[in-house]
Amino acid sequence: MSKYYIGVDGGGTKTQYALFDEKKNMLSTVKTEGTNHENMSGGIPAAAKIIMRGIEDLLMNNAMMQKDVTFVLMALAGMDHPYQEKAMEKALKRAGLKIPFSLCNDGFIVVKAGVSGKSGVGYNCGTGTCCNSIDDNGNLLQIGGFGILSGDVGGGLWIAGQAYQLAYNEICLGGEKTLCTAKIAEKFGIEPQRDPLLALIPRYEQEDHAFIHDMIDVFFESLAEGDAEAAKVSDYMARRGAQFIAGHIRKQHFEGDVIEVVLSGSMHTKLVSDAYIAKMKAYTEELTGRKCDFKRLTVPPVTGAINWMLE
Repeated sequence: MSKYYIGVDGGGTKTQYALFDEKKNMLSTVKTEGTNHENMSGGIPAAAKIIMRGIEDLLMNNAMMQKDVTFVLMALAGMDHPYQEKAMEKALKRAGLKIPFSLCNDGFIVVKAGVSGKSGVGYNCGTGTCCNSIDDNGNLLQIGGFGILSGDVGGGLWIAGQAYQLAYNEICLGGEKTLCTAKIAEKFGIEPQRDPLLALIPRYEQEDHAFIHDMIDVFFESLAEGDAEAAKVSDYMARRGAQFIAGHIRKQHFEGDVIEVVLSGSMHTKLVSDAYIAKMKAYTEELTGRKCDFKRLTVPPVTGAINWMLE
């Protein structure tokens, strides 16, 4: 009798649910809104209800019941502490989940989705940022994921804020000129002056998705066109990312001559340049004295769930 498994990749803006067979074939997927409880007014109970709905939709689409599934592995943004995992476990069971399951931070399946072996580092920059590793002894470590408290950089919200700040520096501080200023004025149909710029702040604070995406475009367009101020931000991103990755290499046990580093999230897989990745690699190797193989993730992160379940 065939066995079936479900992997869940829960992010800040969207969540993917995938049904796999025992040969790692992805048979079906569905998506719901994001399930990071830290971004939701209803917290963990609200996130659990969304997750349960996604699993039920996946089962219904395949004419299956919970008893037909062997195991579920959920990798969820915002699962950063054991007490959060315990609270989510209780909330999912209250929501009606009866399939055996386990929980982890979403960064760990990035590692399992992208490495050629069993160990490596995963650095995810999507809406937010986290850096995770699984070493050769099977130890798990998360660095970052706590916003300003852990010095996260490179996520979409952070990049949008940097684009705004560069324009703010020029307009309000009389600072260095940047292409971001003219591009923001053009995108939002405003004069490049203090009051119109300040009027955009509520859209950032409310995390207006269209606004955030436009500001991300402003930054990367400016960077591609050789803007010196955007280049300084990019260099800082590369250095801070290297510090996160180096932290894993120092604190975890990695054998072999080369450590695999998997880059995931839309900032890494769709937007940042090869030059940025090369710079981050060079900084990491300088900090650690270890050789690293940096690679963009080319498969859905949720595939890491089935790789891990069947190891």
